[in-house]
Amino acid sequence: MTTYVVGDIQGCFEPFKCLLKQVGFNEDSDTLWAVGDLINRGPDNLATLRWFHERRDNVVVTLGNHDLHLLAVSAGARRPSKSDNFDDILDAPDREALIEWLHFRPLVHHEHGVTMVHAGIPPMWTVEDALDRGREVETMLQSARCKEFFAAMYGNEPCVWRDDLSGMTRLRVITNYLTRMRHCTRKGKLDLISKGATADGDVLKGKKVAPWFSHPERLTKNDTIIFGHWASLESVTDSNKTIGLDTGCVWGNQLTFYDLDNRRLHACQCP
Repeated sequence: MTTYVVGDIQGCFEPFKCLLKQVGFNEDSDTLWAVGDLINRGPDNLATLRWFHERRDNVVVTLGNHDLHLLAVSAGARRPSKSDNFDDILDAPDREALIEWLHFRPLVHHEHGVTMVHAGIPPMWTVEDALDRGREVETMLQSARCKEFFAAMYGNEPCVWRDDLSGMTRLRVITNYLTRMRHCTRKGKLDLISKGATADGDVLKGKKVAPWFSHPERLTKNDTIIFGHWASLESVTDSNKTIGLDTGCVWGNQLTFYDLDNRRLHACQCP
């Protein structure tokens, strides 16, 4: 009985099947966690989402920014972008069941002393903070007001957390931290422009930014955190407690599994 964690699949179903075969995944006894971004831009979005839905009793999925975008488009709160290719899901006869299941996935998962989140946890939050604030968004996703949330979800402001934030503004910044964050200041001010392993110039006008996990005084520095979202890192972080699993499969690199029990990585090349 083994727990594996998979990085951003983004509809790359064949490499995903390659990894399942490589590790000898046993659907009756093994468990699979996914860091989010199950779909979008890869060739087999519907097959990927169906695989997880059909095995929902043996999987744990945290929502990524692409998964949330699919929900927003499905709800009619957002138009698809030119790079979206999840029409196969939107046109599927089982669309309603698949979309409803995604609505009930968490943004943060904590189990076995390990925390899984799509993008990361900002330096000034504890794991408990991230879980609590993630639940705020989850409650909205599961409510009759979810379309209102999707309409307000997009945007880079506010770019830093304040305890007195409220309403959709509060939910937007929580969502940005948990599903879009890469670089930020030590106090959590977000640089949502830079996507490389190093920041793009002086985006925050004199503020020193760095990868969220590299701030030495971050409150989660002693916690094991598994995340995805950041292919340009190539899994390189500052600690064996901070495990990045987005290895750029959709860009022709690799898809990665992490064996949570034996702390081993497995990878399959993506076409």
